Parts: sequence; structure tokens; C-alpha cells
Amino acid sequence: MSSRTESEIMQAWGSSREPLLSIACPTYNHEGYIAQTLDSFLAQETTFPFEVLVNDDASTDGTAAIVADYGRRYPNIIKPILQPVNQYQKGNHPCPDLFRKGSGKYLAFCEGDDFWTDPLKLQKQVDFLEAHHDYVITYHDAMAFDSEGPKGIQLVGEGQRDASSLELMRGRPISTLTVCFRNVLHELPLELVRAPLNDLVWWALLGAYGKGKYLADIQPAAYRVHLGGVFSMRSDKKKLQMTLHTYSSLANYYFRIGNQALYEHCLVQVFCLSLSAISPWQKLTALAQMGRNIAANLLRRLSASVSRG
Repeated sequence: MSSRTESEIMQAWGSSREPLLSIACPTYNHEGYIAQTLDSFLAQETTFPFEVLVNDDASTDGTAAIVADYGRRYPNIIKPILQPVNQYQKGNHPCPDLFRKGSGKYLAFCEGDDFWTDPLKLQKQVDFLEAHHDYVITYHDAMAFDSEGPKGIQLVGEGQRDASSLELMRGRPISTLTVCFRNVLHELPLELVRAPLNDLVWWALLGAYGKGKYLADIQPAAYRVHLGGVFSMRSDKKKLQMTLHTYSSLANYYFRIGNQALYEHCLVQVFCLSLSAISPWQKLTALAQMGRNIAANLLRRLSASVSRG
């Protein structure tokens, strides 16, 4: 349970009460975790007001009751959204609606089974975005862990650096529970509404507004791996299918808006992911068919050129 009362948290905000930042927190059957998550939000030390939008997607355990209790004890900070019917099972991802409801200039995100460890996380991210208007999103490290202990940093190598606008638009992976970004998007394009990796397409759309900043001085957030995890416990085959579907959706979107370069980039990702999903024999068959199609296309072009000559 948080050691600070609502009045103690708000005292650091001065006279301002309009949220500068909104935290979006989707949760479902996180009875054993949600209190730790909300406490990590309430532990944030900021000079600006923030709000916490918690969407409980009709949990079948005691999650909703815990969220409602926090809402009663922190009515000016925590704002519960208790769904009577599970929306995810109907194909409605909670993120777009949560982001729309956020009234802050900035948005942060963390699911109800993860939590933050750095009490200055939000202050550092907002300070950076306030001072660097060419950046649209900030992010940092996250440590995966399960009941046996730490499993290592979630993103390594290329993930631990800044991202150009183009890299974001191409769908570069970012540790979702670490982000803080400008509240500039309010609707998903039709092609992306059903994309399984909703967070990836959101970062791709944000790329049109600026760059991404990796902040190494923020302590890693805690990414919980458990049997109830929506993505972490999916099979490799299912994760591959979800990623393939997402890049296919992005390709359709970029085709509609006429961005040929990004359309082709996403098609390449779809092609590579498709090859990864099929058996070795099917790979050979697909490559052979592709070779025949390329040869036929070159022959048609050559014949047309000779005819014109």
C-alpha cells in the first residue's frame, strides 16, 4: 500500500490541479499484482499534476474491487473505468480508448501486472519532452522477471538507443511499460484498429510527429512474466502470427496514404515473418514460386521493351 496520502502527493504540485500527464493502465485478473502497480504510480515524485486511468476489463477475480478501493482513497488521482463486459474478447483493445480519455499533455503506459521502480521516472521524461520539441516519445529499460527472479533486460543492443522518426514509423520495438509520449493521437486508422500489437502501431504513428529518446538514467521498470500475461506467455508461434498480422496492417495503412517506401518495408517484414512461420519444405516451394514469378515478370518487361524497339 502507498505510504503517501493523496494530499501529500498533491502538495508537491502547488496550486495547479489540471493533469499535465495521464497514466493509462489496462488491467485484467491482476488481483495479486495491481496494488503494487498502482503504488508505483503513487510513488512518483513530480512537480506537476498527473492522473491515473485504470481500465478493468471485467475481471473475474478481485481486481475490480482493489481498483475501486484505490479510486475511493485517491479520488483526485486514480480514476477507475470498470467494464461490465470484457471488451478484449470482443476484439476491442483498451489502449486507444484509454489514450483518448487521457486529458494530459503527455501520456504514460503500464499494464496492471507490471510496475515502475524509479520515483523520478515521470519527472525525467516530462522534463526532457518539455525541453526537446523534436522528440515525441521517451523510453528506458525494463527488467523481465518471474516467480524465480530476474530474467534480464527486456531490450538490449539497438533497443538501448534513440530512435529516428523513420525507425519509429517502421515499427521499431520499444519496451511498452517504459514509455512517456506526447498526447497527439486520438484515433487509430481503420487498417490498424484490429492490429494485435496495438502498442507497436501507436509508436509507428507517433513517428510522424518526431523522434524517440532513450533515457539511460531511469531505473529499469519491472516486466512481470506469468501465466496470465496477455503477450509474455504466448507461444512463439502465436507471437509470430501476431507480429505478422500487425506488419500486414501497417502495410495496408501506408499503402492507403501513399507512402511507398514504408509500404514496401512492411511488406518485406511480412515476407520474412511468413517464411519463418512455415516448414523448411514450404520455404523452398515458396522461394521457387517467387523465382518463377520474378522470371516471368522480367520476361514480360523484356518483351515489351523489344516490341517498342
